[in-house]
Amino acid sequence: MAAIIYSLCALLSFGIAALLWRHYASTRSRVLYWSALCFSGLTINNVLLVIDKLVLPDADLSPFRQIAALLSLLLLLFGLIYEDE
Repeated sequence: MAAIIYSLCALLSFGIAALLWRHYASTRSRVLYWSALCFSGLTINNVLLVIDKLVLPDADLSPFRQIAALLSLLLLLFGLIYEDE
């Protein structure tokens, strides 16, 4: 059951990132750019989770997952603070 949930989370974050990138390509809104970067990083985080828990259960990739999540959210925070429209 956990494998299904982890995989669906990775697919959902990838889908959201793809939709955000597609909409950014048509509108060139800077907020969409930072949001797309954030969800791309969260996709990497979720893929690392799938690899960590399912593919390589003996390896501990949690520091890499936490770094990916932190960088993703910092990108979004930076975009929300410093972009003015």
